[in-house]
Amino acid sequence: MRVLVLHSHPVEESYGKALYRQTVESLGKAGHTVDACDLYEEQFDPVLSRQDRLVYHDYPENRKLVESHVERLKAAEGLVICTPIWNFGFPAILKGYFDRVWLPGVSFELVNGKVESRLRHIRKLAAVLTYGATPFRAFAAGNPPKKIVKRVLRAQINPVRPVTFLAHYDMNNCTPETRAKFLARVGDAMERF
Repeated sequence: MRVLVLHSHPVEESYGKALYRQTVESLGKAGHTVDACDLYEEQFDPVLSRQDRLVYHDYPENRKLVESHVERLKAAEGLVICTPIWNFGFPAILKGYFDRVWLPGVSFELVNGKVESRLRHIRKLAAVLTYGATPFRAFAAGNPPKKIVKRVLRAQINPVRPVTFLAHYDMNNCTPETRAKFLARVGDAMERF
């Protein structure tokens, strides 16, 4: 299976980067073809410009500025999002990726006023997330990233299939042991993806 791994952490020596490397390595070990997309390394421009917005609904004109990313998304059979959670949301670069690449005609189409997915070719979805917050604080805040992954993205990709959701909460108080345990958990999950 061809798996697109989206990563959005700018620090090379970070735990988030270690999780990304583990994700890519374990998927490869499982025999998947991995398209490792490090948005910072690739210098992805997350800004939805005025021109982008003017042509937003004009398919295929809307995809011209992000054509290579659209092609990668369309080729994917699996999707893994590997990112930290900042202020109970995705980093701006990842949010911008969704705004600029998941376009009408690419990820969905409006048919008689109803949204129809164009991502049914993606058979599996996973998320590897790190939170500074505890599970309770994330829950109390509504945990928007979890809802986006498990409800919104799942509905666009395949609403009846389970989602692999892995989260290391309370990074503010983590230990080398908790990080190692979660890293191993990610490796195991990606080998079974």
